[in-house]
Amino acid sequence: MRARPPAALEHGAVPWLLVVALATAGPHAEHLPAWLTVLVAAALLWRTWLWHQQQRMPPRWSLALLVIAAVAAIGWQFGSLFGKDAGVAMLVLFMALKPLEMHNRRDALVVIMLGYFLLLTHYFYSQSIPTGLWLLAACTLLTGALLRLHGGAQPVIAIARDAGLLLLQALPFMLLLYLLFPRVTGPLWGLPQDAHAGLSGLPSQMSPGSISNLTLSGAIAFRSRFAGEIPEQADLYWRGPVFDEYDGVTWRASRQHGRSPAPAPVIEARGPAHDYSSILEAHNQRWLLALDVPTRLPPDSSLAATLEAQSREPLRIRSRFSFSSVLDYRVNRMEAPASLQQALTLPPQGNPRTRALASEWQSRPPARIAEAALAMFRQEDFHYTLRPPLLGADAIDEFLFDSRRGFCEHYASAFVFLMRAAGVPARVVAGYQGGELNPVDGYLTVRQSDAHAWAEIWLADEGWLRIDPTAAVAPSRIEQGIVAALPAGEPLPGIIRLDADWMRDLRNRWEAANNTWNQWVLGYNPQRQREVLSRLGWPDPDWRSMTALLAVLCGLALLLVALWTLPGRRRDDPVQRAWQAYCAQLGRRGIVRADWEGPLDFAQRVAREKPELATLTSEAARHYAELRYGEGDGDSDGEPLRRLQQCVQRLPPQRRRRI
Repeated sequence: MRARPPAALEHGAVPWLLVVALATAGPHAEHLPAWLTVLVAAALLWRTWLWHQQQRMPPRWSLALLVIAAVAAIGWQFGSLFGKDAGVAMLVLFMALKPLEMHNRRDALVVIMLGYFLLLTHYFYSQSIPTGLWLLAACTLLTGALLRLHGGAQPVIAIARDAGLLLLQALPFMLLLYLLFPRVTGPLWGLPQDAHAGLSGLPSQMSPGSISNLTLSGAIAFRSRFAGEIPEQADLYWRGPVFDEYDGVTWRASRQHGRSPAPAPVIEARGPAHDYSSILEAHNQRWLLALDVPTRLPPDSSLAATLEAQSREPLRIRSRFSFSSVLDYRVNRMEAPASLQQALTLPPQGNPRTRALASEWQSRPPARIAEAALAMFRQEDFHYTLRPPLLGADAIDEFLFDSRRGFCEHYASAFVFLMRAAGVPARVVAGYQGGELNPVDGYLTVRQSDAHAWAEIWLADEGWLRIDPTAAVAPSRIEQGIVAALPAGEPLPGIIRLDADWMRDLRNRWEAANNTWNQWVLGYNPQRQREVLSRLGWPDPDWRSMTALLAVLCGLALLLVALWTLPGRRRDDPVQRAWQAYCAQLGRRGIVRADWEGPLDFAQRVAREKPELATLTSEAARHYAELRYGEGDGDSDGEPLRRLQQCVQRLPPQRRRRI
């Protein structure tokens, strides 16, 4: 038996497929090379022109040459044909070129299936709420194109309604898979080698400009929610890396800390503890940015000798941690001699004027030396700015005695240098200071623009004491935030300069929605899944029991969807039964009516293929069209229905083959 040729592609279905190609491939233009974006746009425009002009499509050999050349160019552009970027580029290329060889319905199905697959790749680059909404709309469009392909010409509203109903029927299965499918640790969407690409945050070392450059970003560093009252703005110091090695230009963490385990710091709390949880954005470092100083840490973390809360592994995915911190404390009143010696080390040469000033203070008690330095910053002509002049080899000298213009890293670095030169152990601490309460969800939002650097000195009776020289120059930075401390012309992100109440409220609502999305969709990890199932009365689930329950519930959901949809099916009325009976009789004679074929078109084809049945089929088609599409009331009990039923009876009997 000869195979039936694939059904021809209806002319009116082509625009749907071109829109599908544009909707699924277009957003990738941001990540594609410019030449590939131009090629994809040209291919889709060319196919649109061919459809509009009803021209023949290019020969296959020319398309084959184009594909070979484009794939070779992709391999040259990315250095490989494997990996995320190269793979996505080839998928987009295939989506753009497939319509140029799209002749039948089978080719159109390839375009639609490729579109469904291409939707998944968008989450490799963005997992935001707008991306999710766009992909939901694109999925509805793909489903609508599938309905248009098989259902023929219909009103756009009807196609959109049916596509929405189909997706609505899939909603129970989506929710069950979301809740019960066993989760794995790692990013929801992303490849292992891409897990920590493009992450930003505090640098692992500090030099002039490293912190000030970070403050130009309005991105969120982390969010914290307190169990009780939120501390005052001036007390919100979020501790990050500690730098105690200086080479004259750059501050680094001491290499001694990683060589041998140091004793745990001795913290003497002198005030109440604050309990809070933080949601940290991935920054590819181990520090957890706890409120200074933490007394209770989350599992799989530790407190370094320099009071940094550190996780076991670098933070490469958004994570949630719980802490308890005290704001009034004394730490390490009995410090190890090696640590104190490290906190006094300076380069042998450089900054002679600063060393000379410090030598004048050496006869004073350490606390008085710190007060003298702060008085100098407070009383003399120092300025807080993100645009300090460039400094030379003796950077500390030039800053203290010449420019006197700088950001927090300049003041912290100069203060620690002065202390060490005067014989007071000191070190630089980097982190974040402050935060802004979002009244919508109750989270304190800390941005990259809140990055800060301060100093610590060690006093015999007090231990390590925090001193912020920036507060002496610009107290409004600590009390009100960076916007209040900088002049209006300083280059800060617009998102943190919002003055209008409605714009600030809109930003708060948007960020609260993003926080919910991050926690319950992107951050639905194994830990969060166990928490949800525990609240539902399942305290200790494992993957076997979750898989079994998932199968049972999906079966029940399928049954409920079937009970919902089956009664809604239209029962064939007498007109439909009579016409289908006539078409079934013709099918036994070798003339099969296609689903998209109307009655009059079918009658014309019968007249060509079976002339002896032309008159009877034309009469039956005319009666059916009058009953189904006529201007009358479509009365199924009238004369046209009896004539249609008589046409079925008047079909000549089919002759049996003799063996």
